[in-house]
Amino acid sequence: MKEYHTPDLSLAAFLLMKGIKLISAEKTLSGKFNFSFNDSDDRCKNLAVEFLNSEFSNYDNHVRNLKKIIYSR
Repeated sequence: MKEYHTPDLSLAAFLLMKGIKLISAEKTLSGKFNFSFNDSDDRCKNLAVEFLNSEFSNYDNHVRNLKKIIYSR
């Protein structure tokens, strides 16, 4: 089985929305995430590009910026 890995929570959520099966999700000792997906049909790379060009990515960037504002005070 071919797998696709990403540490990006937002991309992982997008892949789930697109019907890609999650194999595992874990938090590493450094505090980062690691998500593994079943990519046997080789769709994840193209979906990652679709994510970057989507409104979902734009929304996520705004959420991140708002968090930076809140936590910098």
